[in-house]
Amino acid sequence: MPSPSAAPATSAPTAAEQQLAALSLEQRVGQLFMVAAKATGAEPGTMQALREYHTGNVYLSGRSKAGSAATAGVVSSLTGTVSSATTGGVPLFVATDQEGGYVQVLSGPGFSTIPTALVQAGAGQAKLRADAAIWGKELRSAGVNVNLAPVLDTVTSPEFAPSNAPIGHFQREYGYAPGTVSTLGNAFADGMKDAGVAPVVKHFPGLGRVVPNTDVTSDVRDTSTTRNDPALEPFHAAITSGTQWVMVSNAYYDKIDPANIAPFSPTVMDTMLRADAGFTGIVLSDDLCSAAQLEAWSDADRALNFFGAGGTMLVCADPASIPAMHQAVVKKAATDASFRAKVDTAALTVLRVKAGQ
Repeated sequence: MPSPSAAPATSAPTAAEQQLAALSLEQRVGQLFMVAAKATGAEPGTMQALREYHTGNVYLSGRSKAGSAATAGVVSSLTGTVSSATTGGVPLFVATDQEGGYVQVLSGPGFSTIPTALVQAGAGQAKLRADAAIWGKELRSAGVNVNLAPVLDTVTSPEFAPSNAPIGHFQREYGYAPGTVSTLGNAFADGMKDAGVAPVVKHFPGLGRVVPNTDVTSDVRDTSTTRNDPALEPFHAAITSGTQWVMVSNAYYDKIDPANIAPFSPTVMDTMLRADAGFTGIVLSDDLCSAAQLEAWSDADRALNFFGAGGTMLVCADPASIPAMHQAVVKKAATDASFRAKVDTAALTVLRVKAGQ
């Protein structure tokens, strides 16, 4: 038995907790952003975000037909910015949009031509998982470790699909019933995991019932999805299976939180994802920098609203927005203890997921 004077046992800090303790506030905030880099070669604004604003994550955007070797070179130019001064030595998450069909950023030698989700679905669960593992290995070979896919939105019917601008119009759906979408969309996710690429399921709590696209239209609203909607099933299944990334849509949900777009809604992010679904990973925004749905808010307010409502990582398609966003978050965290706690919790979540990658 230990002597009465023995100190009580304390658990040693995890690797992620040790990393967090070593980071400055500016570096912690940098871990909460994912900035766009053109897949054909990063522009100066992206490099500035990585070098001067400690941005800890990047995604390849646009389209590149240059192939795997050229893409690996672009990725190397990005990951080469990692240092004690930039990210505190913490590696970058490098993502892209490799769904297939109309949404495939990377093509050319070394990359398969991936069909739309609707066509992928026809392969069946086992074949789709095997195919996705091949596509994931192609991404890994180029240095990409996160795929902003699959789409787990359930479009209400084949008849409605052409009117559903963000998803059905482009055949990004895996089917028209939540069970079908869950089985097939998560087969894609599992194949990515098999290849060592983290899948990002999107767009919670679903874009399968809207008409306009939040990228190009403002005040996009879903008027029917509820907090306990059957269409949430594919997302819940993904979370149960260990998926560490969920992207939140930019729409309003009138029956959930009519006053706030989803990335500004504690109900969507804290209540539905954290409490209801038990999600402990990265709550990722959709693009908050260039989407028309966000045009009413300043860059600073977009970031403050997202992190204040419980978001973990903010996707920004326009590197020029990063300075104002980063500075606003640092400034508020330095003077507001409750906001600082949210920043630290989000940064620890990012570091924990990176440690397990």
